[in-house]
Amino acid sequence: MPKPDHTLFGISQIQLKPFLNHCELIFKSPEFLVKNICLPKVLGIILPKTLGKNKIMKKLTAAEEQIMQTLWSLGEGGFMKDILEHLADTKPHYNTVGTLLKILVEKKFVGIKNPNRNNFYFPLISKEEYSASGIKAITENYFQGSYTKVVSFLVDKKEMSIEDLEFLLKQLKKKGHE
Repeated sequence: MPKPDHTLFGISQIQLKPFLNHCELIFKSPEFLVKNICLPKVLGIILPKTLGKNKIMKKLTAAEEQIMQTLWSLGEGGFMKDILEHLADTKPHYNTVGTLLKILVEKKFVGIKNPNRNNFYFPLISKEEYSASGIKAITENYFQGSYTKVVSFLVDKKEMSIEDLEFLLKQLKKKGHE
C-alpha cells in the first residue's frame, strides 16, 4: 500500500505548522478577510496602501505580539499601569514589560508620548497592517506567493466551507462593480 502524501504543494506539515498557528488567529472568518484585507478580483489579497506594494514587516516574538495585542485593545495606547492591568492574567514583571516596550519602540512598532517617567505608549502599526503583513509573509514563504494556493489549502483542511467561498465570491463580485 502506498504511503499517504503528507505534503501540500510540496510543503511538509512541519513547515506548515507556523502557518496553521497564525491562521488560527487571522482566518477566524471570511468577513475578517474582506473587511480588513480587501480582496481583489482573482482571490488574491491587496495589502492596505499604508504597507506599500510588497512590504513584509519583521515578525514579532510571542511576548512582543502580546504587548501589541494589549496596545491595540487599549485603542489609542496606554501608560505602563494600563498595560500591566490588561496583562493581569499573565502577571508579567514590570521590568519585563518595560523591556518589551523598549524593543517595540526600537523596532518602530510602538511610539512614546511625553518621554519621561510616565511614558504613554501607543501603536505605530495597526493590527490590520500587521495581520496583512503576516498573511503576505505566510503566502510568500509557504505558498510560493499564491493566494489561490492559500485558499485551496484552507479548503483542503476543511477550514473554509462552501458557504465561506460563496461569501468571498459574492464580495469579489460586489467589489468588481464598485
